[in-house]
Amino acid sequence: MTERIHRLGLRFLRVRWRVLVRLGGWSVLETAQTFLTGYAPARALDAGFLAGRPEVGLGWLAVAGLGVLVGAYGTARVYAAVAALVEPLRDRLVERVVARGVREADAGALSGLTQQVEIARDTFAGLVMVSRSFLFTTVGALVGLFSLDPLLLLVVGPPLLAGVGLFAATLGPLARRQETFLVADEALAENLGAVCPGLRDVTASGAETRIAAGTDTRIDTELRAARSLARWGVLRVASLALGGQLPIVLLLVAAPWLLDRGVTPGALVGALAYVTQSLLPALNNLVHGLGSSGSRLVVVLRRLVREKTADTTDHDGPAPQAPTEDTDSTGSTGPSAPHAPHLTALSLASVTFAYGPHSAPVIDDLDLDVPAGAHLAVVGPSGIGKSTLTALVAGLLRPGRGTVRVDGRPVTGPGAVGRRVLIPQEAYVVTGTLAENLGLLRPDPVPEAELLAAAEAVGLVPLLEALGGPSAHVDPAALSAGERQLVALTRAYLSYAPLALLDEATCHLDPAAEERAERAFAARPGGTLVVVAHRISSARRADRVLMMDGRRTAYGTHEELVRGSASYRALVGGWASGPSRRSEPALALGDPDRVDTVAGPGLAGDGGHVVAHRPVGQVQTPGDLGDGGTLRRQG
Repeated sequence: MTERIHRLGLRFLRVRWRVLVRLGGWSVLETAQTFLTGYAPARALDAGFLAGRPEVGLGWLAVAGLGVLVGAYGTARVYAAVAALVEPLRDRLVERVVARGVREADAGALSGLTQQVEIARDTFAGLVMVSRSFLFTTVGALVGLFSLDPLLLLVVGPPLLAGVGLFAATLGPLARRQETFLVADEALAENLGAVCPGLRDVTASGAETRIAAGTDTRIDTELRAARSLARWGVLRVASLALGGQLPIVLLLVAAPWLLDRGVTPGALVGALAYVTQSLLPALNNLVHGLGSSGSRLVVVLRRLVREKTADTTDHDGPAPQAPTEDTDSTGSTGPSAPHAPHLTALSLASVTFAYGPHSAPVIDDLDLDVPAGAHLAVVGPSGIGKSTLTALVAGLLRPGRGTVRVDGRPVTGPGAVGRRVLIPQEAYVVTGTLAENLGLLRPDPVPEAELLAAAEAVGLVPLLEALGGPSAHVDPAALSAGERQLVALTRAYLSYAPLALLDEATCHLDPAAEERAERAFAARPGGTLVVVAHRISSARRADRVLMMDGRRTAYGTHEELVRGSASYRALVGGWASGPSRRSEPALALGDPDRVDTVAGPGLAGDGGHVVAHRPVGQVQTPGDLGDGGTLRRQG
C-alpha cells in the first residue's frame, strides 16, 4: 500500500510540474534572503564598521533589510503556489471518498469526508512548506558559508549532514510506530464508544469484568505503542542537536583556529548567523514537521486510497451501487444493479444471537432456507425476536454463531448491501421532490414511466396525484404515517435489491392497501419477500409462515401451522377476535419534545430508531428489547 501511495503521489506531482516550477521559482527569492542573512552582516563588519567606514556597514545592513522585503514577497507567492498544489489533492481525495461511500457503502465515508481529507490536506500543505523551506534555506546558507570562507563549511557541514542522516534513518521506524499508535488509539476510542453508551446493559447482564478486561487490554496496547514511539522520538531530538546545535558549539570552539587561518571576524559572525537564524530553525521545522506529520499523512492516505477488498467485489465483478433503504450505525448504504439470481434467496445456518454475553439467546440455533421468489411471513408475539431476525438478515446485527447468506453470499460486507432492502416500521422521507425520494436507492434517475408503473403497483398513485406528480415538492412533516410508508415501499420496490424485508412496514396502512403492497412485492420479477406480519391476512397470503415463539417455533404453510401449532392457533385467534395488533413507535409522532421519525431538511436517512429514556437525538440500531425467550427451528 505504501508503494502504491508513492506511485500515486509521483503521478500527481508529474501532472502538476508547472506548479512545482512556479513554487521553486518563488522559493529562490527566499533563498536570496537566506543568503543575505549571513553575508550582509559579515560584509558590514569587515568592509564597514571594523574598517572605519560606517556608511558601508549601514549600506550592507540596508541590503539585508531589502532582502527581508524581497523574501517576504516571495513567501506570499509561495503560499499561492502551495494552494495550487494542495487543493487539487483535496478534490481528488473527496472524489474518492464520495465515490466509495455511494458505490461501495463504505462505513468510513463520513469520517473520511469530514476529518481524514482535511487532515491529509493540511498535513500535505505543511509538509510541502517544511520540506521546501529546508531545502532552499540549506542551499542558501551553504552557498553563503562558501562565499564567506570555504573553511566554514568544514566546521558546519559534517555535523549538519550527520544530523540530517540520523533523522532520515529514523523516518521509517517512526512512521511504523506512529501508525501502530494511531491504530491502537482508534481501537481504544471505538471500544469506549461502544461500551460507554451501554454501561447500564453491561451492569444488568453482569459483564463488568469481561468488558473491563477488554478495555484494559486496549489501554495497555496503546501504552506500549506510545512508549515505543517516545523512545524513537529521542533519536529525533538527537538529530536536531547534532545537525543544528553542535555546529554553533564547533564554531565557537574553533574560532581561534579559524581566525589564525584567515577567516575574518565578520565571516565568523556571518557563519553564526547562518546557523542560528537559518539552518537551526529550518532543521527544527523539518524534524518536527516531517517526523510526525509525515507518518500521519501516510496513515490517512492509506485509508483514503485503499484498494477494494474481496468483500467489495462479487465473484461476477463489481456492481454499481446506490443507497439502500436500511441504514447501519454509520449511515452507509447502497444496492447493486441486478445480477443472476441464486436458487436460495435467504439461508440461515445454526444462527444464534443474544444481546449480551450473559443474556439468553433471542434466536437460538436457527436453520432457515427461503427459495428465490418465495413469500415468507414471520409472525409471533411482540418482543419475540422478529425485528432481530430481519436485522440479522439485513446485516445490521451480526450473529454470535452461525452464518446468514443472501443470494448465496455472506450478508455482511459492502458487497452484500445491494442484495437486500429493509423497510422498517417507521418510514423516512426526505425533503425534496417525490421523484428524488423514490429514486434514492437507484444509482441513476428513474425513468418517469418506470416510476409511475411502480406507484401504480404499490398503490402510491392517489398520493402522487394529490401532491402534483413526481416533480412535486414533498414536506415530510405534512405526510401521514401511512403516506410515508407508501413512499418508502415504492422506493424499495424500485430498488435493484432482489430480497425485500418488510418489518411491519405496512402497519399504518388499511388492510386493502397493505394487501396491494404485499402482492406487488411478491410479484416483483426475481424478487423474494420476507414480511413481519401483524394481520392474519398477511400470513394467509404468504407461501410459508415462520411462527416464532421461543422453543415452540414452527415453520410451514398457514394451513399446516393451524393444524400443528397451538401457539399459531392462539395467535390467529387473537388476530381474529380483536383489532389488528401492531407495534407502536417509542415516542408518538409529533410529541411535545419534538422527537419524531420524520427526517428533517437535508437529512438523507436514518441510522436507527429513536430510543426512549435516552438523551434526545441518540439513536440505536433497530432491535427487539423484550426478553422473548429463545428461538429454535421446529418442523
